[in-house]
Amino acid sequence: MRQVIEILRLKHEHHLSIREIARSCGLASSTVGDYLLRAQAAGLSWPLPEGVGEAELEARLSAVAPPRTTETPPPPVPDWAHLHAELRRPNVTLRLLWQEYIRTDPSGLKYSRFCERYQQWRKTLEPTLRQVHVPGEKMFVDWAGQSVPIRNGADGTTEPASLFVAALGASGKIFAEAFPDQKLPSWIRAHVHAFEFYGGVAALTIPDNTRTAVVEPCRYEPLLHRTYQEMAEHYGTVILPTRVRKPRDKAKAESAVQVAQRQILAALRDMDFFSVGQLNQAIAPRLRQLNAQPFQKLDGSRDQWFETLDQPKLRPLPPSPLVVATWLEATVNIDYHVVVDHHYYSVPYGLIHQCLQVRLSDATVELFHKAKRVAAHQRSFQRGTFTTLEEHRPKSHQRYLEWTPSRIIDWARKIGPQCALVVQNVMAARPHPEQGFRSCLGIIRLAKVHGGGPARSRLPAGPALRHPVLSQHRIDPR
Repeated sequence: MRQVIEILRLKHEHHLSIREIARSCGLASSTVGDYLLRAQAAGLSWPLPEGVGEAELEARLSAVAPPRTTETPPPPVPDWAHLHAELRRPNVTLRLLWQEYIRTDPSGLKYSRFCERYQQWRKTLEPTLRQVHVPGEKMFVDWAGQSVPIRNGADGTTEPASLFVAALGASGKIFAEAFPDQKLPSWIRAHVHAFEFYGGVAALTIPDNTRTAVVEPCRYEPLLHRTYQEMAEHYGTVILPTRVRKPRDKAKAESAVQVAQRQILAALRDMDFFSVGQLNQAIAPRLRQLNAQPFQKLDGSRDQWFETLDQPKLRPLPPSPLVVATWLEATVNIDYHVVVDHHYYSVPYGLIHQCLQVRLSDATVELFHKAKRVAAHQRSFQRGTFTTLEEHRPKSHQRYLEWTPSRIIDWARKIGPQCALVVQNVMAARPHPEQGFRSCLGIIRLAKVHGGGPARSRLPAGPALRHPVLSQHRIDPR
């Protein structure tokens, strides 16, 4: 009966609701309501009359039954699974879903009870693992979903700029920078700038499964982009992509993107930008302010936590800058050349029809076959031209290319001046000198059959010169 007395005291002295009394006394709300109705039916007031002890109080409450109330049907229960799926859609909130629900069932749950019941149902789903981040261990990266229009001052058109966001696991310090696109060069450059912003490198870098990071998503062995892997090796970090469609794996990045959009991009919503550099100049002071502002429920700020937790544990930056190279695939054509960025580069002729991996940087072009480098060239930006190394040609091609008009004439001159004159006239009679090479070689070979030298080469001019293809004629200089 002590609890009954406490219920009456809280009700009449402090005017608490039934739910508040139940929470204070550790009883069910229905039990508290039942005691209050019985006390009212027994005519008990507060404070209790003198001489009414616990035994008499129990007898008086037991002697009466609470008045019967008209039973009302319970309010309709929403389809929580459907509402949970709807919340995943853009800009859908619980209040919007409740408004749609109450229009269908006006006697339904009030908004506060609606939210409470939904949260209770959501807790029955798969439990969420609370991640504990070791200082200096993880850097989470992602592109923001919201873009910023960059205006063209000449014609007034706009192009969207993308915001790259990174966040450290322990301190939550945020890095944000805008780029003209989300392609591979911007993705790599964004990581490099993030490492320089933090002044060090985290042991793990956590992206999602964007195409610039992961070529073939897999839960167990994702295939990373070759350029992205090279960047990780240069900076001494490990790329650990999240599982597909598991945003909780990078909740830190999701939160950082939301904060950056609300505190940086929202503040710049009424400004016009004419270049990505101008946009980044506006982002920089707001980013410093974001990291310096105190936490709402914790002591300190992101900057203070970074100096205490993450900064001492980050790995140092490498001494040399990263040489960004793009990896491509190319097939060797029948002329033992591959096409890279509209230019032709030679490879050893034995690799004809083979597929090679091409590492393309601003200065060099390297070609690999089965992880072995087979050729390297200085990069050329002349479209449609050839870069060929002599050792890549077959021996027959090398010997053929050794023959030039001047060399053939010089060789014929060793036989005699008249032989040189015949050879010169043979090549002059063709539209292209190379078309006479075969005939000239036939003339020169006559020296092997009939002998040669200055004495035998003094041929009478006339008939010999009128028959340029002398390899098909029997010539008797006597």
